[in-house]
Amino acid sequence: MKKLIIVTIMLLSITTYAQKINWMSFEEALTAQKTTPKKIFVDAYTTWCGPCKMLDKNTFQNKDVVKYINDNFYAVKFNAEGNEVVNFKGETFTNPNFDSNKKGRNSSHQLSGYLGVRAYPTMLFLDEENNLITPVVGYKTPQQLELFLKLIKKEDYKNIKSQEAFTEYASNFKPEFKE
Repeated sequence: MKKLIIVTIMLLSITTYAQKINWMSFEEALTAQKTTPKKIFVDAYTTWCGPCKMLDKNTFQNKDVVKYINDNFYAVKFNAEGNEVVNFKGETFTNPNFDSNKKGRNSSHQLSGYLGVRAYPTMLFLDEENNLITPVVGYKTPQQLELFLKLIKKEDYKNIKSQEAFTEYASNFKPEFKE
């Protein structure tokens, strides 16, 4: 009986572990993209941001979101106010005003400015050549994020030329992810 309980706990642990997004650094995603091109999904967050924490807790733990992102994107977790050094498109980006003694807000990372991050959270989609496709700003539920994940993966965004066209696309979208 003890063995059965231990095996059950181990299987549940493996299942739980398998249901996490395979986050990587910018450097890791850019390196992986050189051998196997894939779009990049970036979660630009900060340590003090409440909606960022809600994304982590609710949306990024959703099994449908996890599976879709892991299957179709390189997922990057990027602290938009952190001090990571990132080499991107031939330039080196840092956060020269980062203060490790600060609690809460810090200075913005240079890459955040380069990519146009103005609010948190911002989820960014980059194509296989690291060009920005679009930012998605603010907290999104699994089904709200599903719209953008599938829009980008299926490259439907290339056919949307106006806000009206996006609104029509969104109104016709049938979510499949469970909340």
